[in-house]
Amino acid sequence: MQFGRYYEDFEVGVVYKHWPGKTVTEYDDHFFCLLTMNHHPLHIDANYAEQATQFKRNVVVGNYVYSLLLGMSVADVSGKAIANLEVTSLRHVAPVFHGDTLYGRSTVLDKNESKSKGDRGIVTVETRGHNQDGVLVCVYKRKVMVPKRAHGQRRGGEQPGRPEPRSGG
Repeated sequence: MQFGRYYEDFEVGVVYKHWPGKTVTEYDDHFFCLLTMNHHPLHIDANYAEQATQFKRNVVVGNYVYSLLLGMSVADVSGKAIANLEVTSLRHVAPVFHGDTLYGRSTVLDKNESKSKGDRGIVTVETRGHNQDGVLVCVYKRKVMVPKRAHGQRRGGEQPGRPEPRSGG
């Protein structure tokens, strides 16, 4: 299975459809809120959401939605990354609710060789997340520094750091 890409593998205009999708559970949302200390009742208090919000139910915290979409894109975009450089224009377009299933896709917008180091380049992608009904819920752009193939091969190739089994094992 491929995990990320080298600089040479990216082509402007190519779209990667990330697979599989992920159904967001109440547990996912609440646990993420607890981990990040976001205790806004919109996300964790069903009674509050029903009584005091326009949606009448909990809304999944936006940072989880973004993080989930970013995670979905790793195998296709940044699995070989040297560094994530920048995230821009993050927009939450529509709410996500418990039970929604999210799907992501990333489009390569630009790629440029590094000006300071010839063994890498910078790739810009736009990632869009849709729910099970095809509704756009989140969109953002990011820049990722990725190695060129020769750099990756010098560092151990496709699975750097993976140990070989001992004889007899």
